[in-house]
Amino acid sequence: MAITISDTEPRVQYTATSGQTSFSVPFEFFTTADIKVYNGTTLLSYNAAPSSASQYSVTGAGVSGGGSITLGGGATLNDVVTIYRDLAVARSTDFPTSGAFQIDSLNTELDKVIAMIQQVERDLKFSPRAAATTANTFNLTFPNLVANKFLTVNPGGTALEFTQDVTNVNTVAGIASNIVSVSNIAANVTTVAGVSAAVTTVANNIGSVNTVAADITKVIAVANDLAEAVSEVETVADDLNETTSEIEVVAGAITNVNNVGNSIGNVNSVAGKLTEITALSASAVITDMGLLGTSAVVTDMDILATSANVTAMGHLGTSANVTAMGHLGTSANVTNMANLGTSTNVSNMATLAGITNLANLANAHAAVSNVNTNLAAVQNFADVYRIASSAPSSSLNVGDLYFDTTANELKVYKSSGWAAAGSTVNGTASRYIYNITGTPTTLSGASGTGYAEASSKVLAYDSGFIDIFLNGVKQILGTDVTATSGNSVVFASALASGDVVDIVGYGTFELANISINDLTDTPSSIGTAGHALVVNNSGNALTYQKASSPEVYGFHTNSDGQLIVTTTNEGADNLSESDFAGFDDVIFGASGMTFSISNTILVCTI
Repeated sequence: MAITISDTEPRVQYTATSGQTSFSVPFEFFTTADIKVYNGTTLLSYNAAPSSASQYSVTGAGVSGGGSITLGGGATLNDVVTIYRDLAVARSTDFPTSGAFQIDSLNTELDKVIAMIQQVERDLKFSPRAAATTANTFNLTFPNLVANKFLTVNPGGTALEFTQDVTNVNTVAGIASNIVSVSNIAANVTTVAGVSAAVTTVANNIGSVNTVAADITKVIAVANDLAEAVSEVETVADDLNETTSEIEVVAGAITNVNNVGNSIGNVNSVAGKLTEITALSASAVITDMGLLGTSAVVTDMDILATSANVTAMGHLGTSANVTAMGHLGTSANVTNMANLGTSTNVSNMATLAGITNLANLANAHAAVSNVNTNLAAVQNFADVYRIASSAPSSSLNVGDLYFDTTANELKVYKSSGWAAAGSTVNGTASRYIYNITGTPTTLSGASGTGYAEASSKVLAYDSGFIDIFLNGVKQILGTDVTATSGNSVVFASALASGDVVDIVGYGTFELANISINDLTDTPSSIGTAGHALVVNNSGNALTYQKASSPEVYGFHTNSDGQLIVTTTNEGADNLSESDFAGFDDVIFGASGMTFSISNTILVCTI
């Protein structure tokens, strides 16, 4: 069986149209068993007479240019049908060491070798490999598997290894939204990182910052004062820098100052008496005021006047810091930070980071999307196939299926109603014996009013393949009894108590019509005329050999005493009446017999 193997990849894939049944096979194959057909990931089965979309027939086996497959039922729209050659990698012919050279077998063997090479080439296309132009060629060897690790290239770029932990990646995936949020404010994060020391200082003194924020109005007032042409704060600072500061003197008598503050009304009244106050500048009064310059008071004022304290207050008073502290101190931000810091929220965020099923859900996104895309097909399957204890009666279309849990069999809806998808009878025949105790006309199930099956078997049969006997007398179908439903029989007349009804349901099946050349244990080519299929001499295979035919063997001796055997040459020659009369003896047997004489004994070899 020599064929031309074309340079065509032994794999083809189609996206089916609605109801499509025929698909081309553009590559060569030797037998129907050499190809595999898938619908999606479901392997379909070969059948010379397919009856559903899960079965297919094949044409073009052993023919150059390929052939086609035909489904037993129409495909669904967008079904992915894949066809590929799966020729067993084995040598099918062993050539003899001598004798005639089997040219046809050699051609077939070479064709199969090329087909096997094409299969390997196809499989390589679906395998990971380095390009021929890659800079560093290497032998890709996978390390031993390690649980919960990712496969990565080692730091040297020379081999693969399992090192990266899946848990860490799942944790990061659990805070993906937070990472995106931080990424969107990357510039702000960089700015804060540049003043991390200052941030740490503020954090360590957050109590003081909160105190300042509570008095932010006063801080703003100080900032506004510093912006004036003549600032009271600057005036005070200048005074503190004097050798003898008036403020220090006043601080020494702060109790008196407080007393004055509490009597500010009186002070205002006194202010109206400037002339009288001038009189206070007398030496005696000055002496009293000198008391304000005592060392204790001066020491207190010196502490306030140190450069560090003055600088610190100056930093706090800048507009940028005042604004920043104002933002941090708003009630909304304080509330938000307090909410994030609660133990419950911290615990919840830690829980989210450890949930690996969140990653599993993300990985299954493609499958969920695929189901959503094909939701109509999923719904259609639910409409077409049902499981029930009795036949559905609504939303019916020809081709619908339901599994009858009562009869334990699959049924299909035809134009005439529900019928068994295969033979109802398991085997060659199923027998039922009903004992009648009443006057029923219909028998069904295992029992009913006035009757019961002897072995409690439920009646089931294929219409047209049933024999019914009443008390041993065969009933005429369509006249004496009606048997078309597959699960009941109806008699034309009521039965009587004591009657016995025997029912025989016959199994149905279809014999396959196959060519002898399609058998896998017979020679690949048919024999010539007159040959028959026989077991070879070794008793381990079948072969075509010349068949025997009736033969006439005539014996006589010549003048030299030699035995002469004359035959009809398997019917090719004719013997005349005189030839036949000249024989010393005649044997009628099968062709192929040879005769010889050994020690005066006639030996026949078959």
